[in-house]
Amino acid sequence: MAEPADKPESSLTESPDTTEDSPEEMEMKEIFQETPASSHAIHPDGNERPPISHSLFGKIPKRYIVAFMAFLGFCNVYMLRVNLSVAIVAMVSNMSMEHEDGTVTNIQEFHWDSKMQGMVLGSFFYGYIITQIPGGWLATKFGGKVLFGGGIAMTALLTLFTPLAVKGGAYTLMGVRIVEGLFEGVTYPSIHAIWKNWAPPLERSQLATAAFSGSYVGTFLCLPICGVLAEHVGWPSIFYVFGALGLVWFVGWWFIVTDSPATHSTISYQELEYIRQTITIEGGVAKEGALPWKKVLTSGPVWAILVAHFCENWGFYTMLTSLPLFLQQIFHYDLDEDGVLSALPYLVMAVVVMGSGQLADLLRQRQLLSTTAVRKVFNCTAFMIQAIFMTAVGFTHDAVAAISCLTVAIGVGGLAWSGFSVNHLDIAPQYASLLMGVSNCIATIPGIVSPSVVGQLVQHKLSTEWQMVFFIAAGVYLFGAIIYAVFASGELQSWAEGSVQYVLCSDEDYSEADKEGMTQDDEEEEEEDEKRETGDGKEDDKETSDSDFVNVENEIEAQDMAGNETPPKVTEEETNQSSEEEI
Repeated sequence: MAEPADKPESSLTESPDTTEDSPEEMEMKEIFQETPASSHAIHPDGNERPPISHSLFGKIPKRYIVAFMAFLGFCNVYMLRVNLSVAIVAMVSNMSMEHEDGTVTNIQEFHWDSKMQGMVLGSFFYGYIITQIPGGWLATKFGGKVLFGGGIAMTALLTLFTPLAVKGGAYTLMGVRIVEGLFEGVTYPSIHAIWKNWAPPLERSQLATAAFSGSYVGTFLCLPICGVLAEHVGWPSIFYVFGALGLVWFVGWWFIVTDSPATHSTISYQELEYIRQTITIEGGVAKEGALPWKKVLTSGPVWAILVAHFCENWGFYTMLTSLPLFLQQIFHYDLDEDGVLSALPYLVMAVVVMGSGQLADLLRQRQLLSTTAVRKVFNCTAFMIQAIFMTAVGFTHDAVAAISCLTVAIGVGGLAWSGFSVNHLDIAPQYASLLMGVSNCIATIPGIVSPSVVGQLVQHKLSTEWQMVFFIAAGVYLFGAIIYAVFASGELQSWAEGSVQYVLCSDEDYSEADKEGMTQDDEEEEEEDEKRETGDGKEDDKETSDSDFVNVENEIEAQDMAGNETPPKVTEEETNQSSEEEI
């Protein structure tokens, strides 16, 4: 009877390996041996997890699909925000009208001077700044799916009513734009609530920047499309088209995305465990707690993020709201040309943002640079180059040279988004949404102030007036580079230790049966966690190196490859015999 018992063993195991596995490797192997990829697995959250799919769509990791939907979401965020920058040019321009008697007169639909135009363009940010911190708090409490999707959907709905609001005058339009800003203000803080649960630490840069790059792709698409619509259809069509697109996106977001991998119905067990393991390695299971405001407000790395975010947005919003006016007033481009040329820098920026995220994570994964070094190098390099080329724009009077310098100045700013914009997740992952709300609140001030500053400086549409606009932007970038180089950090801060939160199931679902099934290693691990929470064993709670994440990722990739092979079928009799031998 010994031979039959040996056959299943030889068919289920590979040749013995003399290399002893580390505890982490043994744990990962146990996870995947219990749940082969060819069968459905019951996860501790009680949900049945599907096997690895062999279809093209099924093979795409769900975190990448979430990033793609967030990318499209940010496309809509900026298309809904930027459309007025082009529409207002058409609204206040002189139009030629030929009468029946052959006479031609020039009419202006809206008589708004440069100051009023600056107030209209800046009104969006009066509402936008109000909901930044509340949006971060709400996302921390309730998750980012509803806030991110709902904020964009409501902005899109209000955009559809913008042509009607314009008939009521400039102040009615400003009121609608303020309300749009209130809803869109929750988008940036809430997306970090998604990444807190979905982004493995060594993929944060690429996932977050891939999503953020949608802002610049949206700007690139919006500006020329708005120019064509305004020139050939009429400025009201701008708001109808982009409002409808926003609502269509919301339907897809609502049915595809979840707040965390644990609640996603089609995520594979392998991907779920990879995300859980890497996030757990970084900081353990988190406790709910209020943000320690005193420590946050006296933290150098936090202030580095705040200053960098403000400085990047000063130059960005200045050009976002004023570049079409600059090209029309100084180089006399019409709306078609204006839209295309205004969009070019944002196409470059979108490419740079996505590429810099990939490069930043590659440098960290290969341990060529620390996280702190990566953040500082990318952020400060961007700011210095932007300062140089903004200054150059002020001295040039050639259209091609000016557009080239602006394209470099705006486009290279994409490097900074692998610096400050992801930095919240480095220093305090659990509080990342709230910190993003704080930093984006400060960074919204340029959106309010810079259009008015441009309106005050550019009274007579002279190149010397625009020169001051570019010099101010260059000085702000230089200041931001210095502050970030001195105070920034990529390490988990002491006031945020143990703050990584990842919930697979609620406490109520964690039954006594689950606890009884814990192994001795599980119990020892739980005791270590308790020591860390009470302050004991601090010497063992050292900073986790990036190699830990790489090891987990390599182990899971190996398990996934092995999981593609169909395991041999084992009869019930053979299984019982194997169990008896183990006993």
